[in-house]
Amino acid sequence: MARHDVVVVGGGNAGISLAARLRLLGCRDVAVVAPRPEHRYRPLLNYVAGGQAEMRELTRPMRSVVPDGCTWLPHRAVAVHAAGREVELDTGERVGYNDLALAPGLEPDPDGIPGLAPAMTAGWSTTAHLDASAEATWQAVRGMTRGRVVFTIPPEPSPCGGTALKPLFLACDHWREQGVLGQMDVHLVTPYSSVLDLPFADRRLEPHLRRFGVTVHHGATVGGLDQVARTVTLRTGAGEETLDDVAHAFVVPHYRPPGWLEAVAGEGTGGLVDVDPTTLAHRALPRVWGLGDAAAVATRPSGGALRRQVDVLADNIRRHRLGEELRTYDGYTIIPVTVDRRRLMLVEFDRDGVPQPTVSWMDLTVPRRSLWAFDRYLEPVVYFRALLKGRV
Repeated sequence: MARHDVVVVGGGNAGISLAARLRLLGCRDVAVVAPRPEHRYRPLLNYVAGGQAEMRELTRPMRSVVPDGCTWLPHRAVAVHAAGREVELDTGERVGYNDLALAPGLEPDPDGIPGLAPAMTAGWSTTAHLDASAEATWQAVRGMTRGRVVFTIPPEPSPCGGTALKPLFLACDHWREQGVLGQMDVHLVTPYSSVLDLPFADRRLEPHLRRFGVTVHHGATVGGLDQVARTVTLRTGAGEETLDDVAHAFVVPHYRPPGWLEAVAGEGTGGLVDVDPTTLAHRALPRVWGLGDAAAVATRPSGGALRRQVDVLADNIRRHRLGEELRTYDGYTIIPVTVDRRRLMLVEFDRDGVPQPTVSWMDLTVPRRSLWAFDRYLEPVVYFRALLKGRV
């Protein structure tokens, strides 16, 4: 049986960035369990769906992003055997560890919404947040000149959260540019009592939703779709509501943690890795850590949140070995939202929803062209050239 000093499960932003940071901190033996042959910079999927990016721009071979000096295990984890400090792979092989960092991400669950899977197969429903349908989302937007459409913000846990507003605003501004927005009936379904339940951000977002004539369904989730009848059923606190004659449903599927995490999940975590949300150490299992979308870190997921988590967790593995006090993560996260095809706002806050701006000389919740340009063009460069190498 192979054994490694640190085993990192997950080949996304969290797993690759953490492996790189551990190498920079001097860890000589890091293994990365990542089954997919390709790595994607997922925030660009929104721009693919908005006609502002192509899939090739966000895709790299996994082999090219695994940090130098790390062992890549191109297999899927299927179990954690904490008593023996082993991770079981889908090959049946077990890999031993001294420290284990779990960052497998969440899995889309189209079957979690009745009718969504067949609606996606039929092409009547697409979403920016799945690799297979991001391009189809732009094709649907570009081909529409009238009709009722539905966009959704998914309930937690979800890897996209508030960024699901991006495809809506990019589509609405495209329809405005084409002179057909007046013939579109745009609906937004949000699980929150306001747009995002962040008052300092909602006051910026609401005028733009009104500008595009978007009808917002608060405190609602999608309860079902029928692509034959062209209906979307909503679940609200007052009961069910049905939207008829829907031309296209841009519905983000629900997400769930991988089932094999059950052994490291805790009561009330919904299947997420049961970590102390401040130190990212597992509450019950020694030398097991968690970060990212599949960990119970009590904040909304984002790439910006991962940067803080990676920094804290890598340092805490080192500190734990030296017997030092562990550092804490305050739940910082960030939601970048385009309000049209050339302006973007940044919403920064902690796990309590309190604003936590990173700069004092500019209000980043004011939509700006410079922020859009940074998010669309510069941030992907930073991601591939610095963040995945543990330098940011």
